Amino acid sequence: MVHISDGVLSPEIWITGYVATAIILFFTLRRMNVEDVPRVSIVTSAFFVASLIHVPIGPTSTHLILNGLVGILLGYSSYPAIFIGLLLQALLFQHGGITTLGINTLDMGLPALISYQIFRLKSNPVTAGLVCGLAVFLAVLFTSSVLILSCEEFYEFAGVFFVAHVPIAIVEAIISTFVVAMIMRVKREVIT
Repeated sequence: MVHISDGVLSPEIWITGYVATAIILFFTLRRMNVEDVPRVSIVTSAFFVASLIHVPIGPTSTHLILNGLVGILLGYSSYPAIFIGLLLQALLFQHGGITTLGINTLDMGLPALISYQIFRLKSNPVTAGLVCGLAVFLAVLFTSSVLILSCEEFYEFAGVFFVAHVPIAIVEAIISTFVVAMIMRVKREVIT
C-alpha cells in the first residue's frame, strides 16, 4: 500500500512533506471554485472508498489508488481531494498516519497533477488509461524514494513494493480507459 505509517519517517522528512503539501494546497485551492465542490466531493469519496479494499501481496498489500483518474477528473482540485481522502483514511481507519499525511499527499497528489497535465495534451480514453497506470508507478516510486531516504533498509522492500503494484497499475489503466470513454460519450464537460 502507498500509505506510510506514523513513526516510519524521520522528522525532517515528514516536516518537509507538510511544508511542501501546504504550499501546493495553497496554490491548488486558490484555483478551485465554489461550483467545483460537489464534483470534488464525489470524486474524493470514490478515491476514499476504493483504497479501503486491500489485497495482501507478500510483505505489503495493494489497493486501487485512482490518483490518476482523480487528476483527470478534477485537475488542480485533485490535490486537495487527495489530501482530504488521506486525512479521513488516517483518522478513521489508521491507513497512513497524521505525521506522514504531508508526504503521503505528495506521493499520491503529485502523480495526480502530472496525470492531469499529460491528459490535457491529448484528451482521449487511451491517454487516460496510460496516464492512470503511470500515476500508480509514480506514487510507488515517490513512496519508495521517501522510505529509502528515511532508512536505507527499505531499499530491498522497494522492489517488492513496485512489483506488487504492477497488477494495480494495469487494472487502473483499464478501469480509467473505460470510465473516461463513458464520461466523454455521456457528459464530456465533467472532465476538466
